[in-house]
Amino acid sequence: MRAVVQRVSHASVSIEGEVTGQINSGMVVLLGIRREDQEADLSWLVEKTANLRIFEDDLEKMNRSLADIDGEMLIISQFTLYGDCRKGRRPGFSAAAPPEIAEPLYLQFVEEVKGKGIKVATGTFQADMKVELINDGPVTLLLDTEKKF
Repeated sequence: MRAVVQRVSHASVSIEGEVTGQINSGMVVLLGIRREDQEADLSWLVEKTANLRIFEDDLEKMNRSLADIDGEMLIISQFTLYGDCRKGRRPGFSAAAPPEIAEPLYLQFVEEVKGKGIKVATGTFQADMKVELINDGPVTLLLDTEKKF
């Protein structure tokens, strides 16, 4: 699994002009799922994102997690995180999990984050979505369960 994590002061997702999810202070997680991903990958990434200390403390050090700031998470399925651009000019997506594998893992990721007491908003799996956000910092991090970064 891969995730692009962005610290935000506000974010929303819209489908066909209608806002379907929005958060205030917290993080946007763009979640990519590959064919080989298993529950262990999901558990690692849930723990990592939920406990990532990317919010400033009183000394302006990134030392607080979502729970510490009572933050929220907007989770968007993003198969293009597994786009391979090494050859040619058009990305290949063969490493991305097909919908029948990706959707259950995406939904489980959402439920496990909610189970940690974090307020979660989502997009809609396989929908054409418009994501708006105000990146706070800006802070943007990449997480990958295979490479452990």
